[in-house]
Amino acid sequence: MEAIPVRPAAQKLDPGVVKTALILIVGAMAVVFDTTIVSIALDTLSVKLNTSVTTIQWVTTGYLLALGIAVPLSTWGLQRFGGRRLWIFSLAVFLAGSVGCSLAWSVGSLISWRVVQGLGGGLMLPLMTTLIFQSAGGKGLGRLVTYVALPVLLGPVLGPVIGGVILTHLSWRFMFWVNVPFCAVGILLAWRHLHIDTPDRKAAGAAGPRLDIAGLLLLAPGTSLVLLGLANAGTAAGFAHPEVIVPLVLGVALLAAFTNYALRKSRPLVEVRLLARRQVAASSAVLFFSGFSLYGAMLLMPLYYQDVRGATALTAGVMLVPQGIGSLLSRIVAGSSIDRFGPRVIALSGFAVVAATTVPFALAGPHTNEWLLALWLVLRGFGLGAVTMPVMVAGYMGLEKHQIPHSSVLTRTAQQIGGSFGTAVLAVILTSALASHTSTPVDAFHVAFWWSAGFSAVAVLLSLWLPGAQREPRTGPGEAGSRSAEHLDGPPTAPVRTP
Repeated sequence: MEAIPVRPAAQKLDPGVVKTALILIVGAMAVVFDTTIVSIALDTLSVKLNTSVTTIQWVTTGYLLALGIAVPLSTWGLQRFGGRRLWIFSLAVFLAGSVGCSLAWSVGSLISWRVVQGLGGGLMLPLMTTLIFQSAGGKGLGRLVTYVALPVLLGPVLGPVIGGVILTHLSWRFMFWVNVPFCAVGILLAWRHLHIDTPDRKAAGAAGPRLDIAGLLLLAPGTSLVLLGLANAGTAAGFAHPEVIVPLVLGVALLAAFTNYALRKSRPLVEVRLLARRQVAASSAVLFFSGFSLYGAMLLMPLYYQDVRGATALTAGVMLVPQGIGSLLSRIVAGSSIDRFGPRVIALSGFAVVAATTVPFALAGPHTNEWLLALWLVLRGFGLGAVTMPVMVAGYMGLEKHQIPHSSVLTRTAQQIGGSFGTAVLAVILTSALASHTSTPVDAFHVAFWWSAGFSAVAVLLSLWLPGAQREPRTGPGEAGSRSAEHLDGPPTAPVRTP
């Protein structure tokens, strides 16, 4: 039977699925806004709390380490408590951490409350994706991911502006109160309207889920140590330091030990065998490398406007709004196009646009027309938005419901480590270039932006690994009822079934 390529018939998304997505997004906005706002406030916090830059970096590092611990727990928590209960618990933890941060009496207490925030956020981020894709039943993933990606796209638009306004006109404590309405409304909506509370017994077994303690003791500290080493690389201006090498080596060793352990265990904390499936492996690899072009450039852009063009933190945030607008515009086109053309084409195009529109910043000077740069930022944002959605979809194609939480952890961890790695690498490149161009810092930024464009070009090549368009088999007599479909480059797509 010959298979011919077809464009899947457009299907209207189930209103119940859309409702679930919107409820979850309200809570997730707290995590995204918190991350983008705090990232521009470290210098202010250092001054206000009378501490060193090295110490204040732990406001971010402690949060990242807590994320590394909490993300793997989301699979067990979902099986043990169900989606609704775990979601409300995660929001409550993040809410408590946010209020604690706003009332912090010292830098130590602020770091401690940020760890609490990280534990809540680490559960929320993979859980949101898991619950939305599970409720979709494997249908309309391309259009559905436009909802999933909304917080990621809105954060870079509004976060720096809100943070700049607060730091300019209000106390730094108000930064953390931005999260409170999202958490409170998210808890209320989930309590009243979220109906996804059945624990996943298929994955857990008849006896009920048991926490894989051995796996957790390998995976959580392994991920956290890798993130710690990468965070230290950014502040130490290089990788050849004991505080970078030691945690990286230990972290990689623990992750390797967990992989070996998980391959031998019947029900591990995270099912690493899914990486044998092309779509999951490709999605994880591309998400890891996208950290170099996405998160690394997020470090460079505001610094360029502040250090080269002399802008304030607030002005730099406003200057980056066009990039966020472009990301939002991409939702109109990219989401529905994924279902029609497959993730590969959209991701290839998106990374190509990101690479091309980074080049103007590798040539820009301190007096380059700001409106021209804004236009390039709109186009760059459009490419970034188009990249995020298809790569996310690819990681869930063809998976059964009980496999989705494990794919969420694998792809989220790859994205998290890749983002930290990309930021650290570009921070080292920029620091080294600034040391070599002390009298002309603009030349140092040119070097860093060329590297960023090059990383995006490599991501174009990696995108060739993603699944292509769908094929539907030609039906003959007696086969009209057959509705099976398969991906051009992957295993048959099994619908996600609700138990």
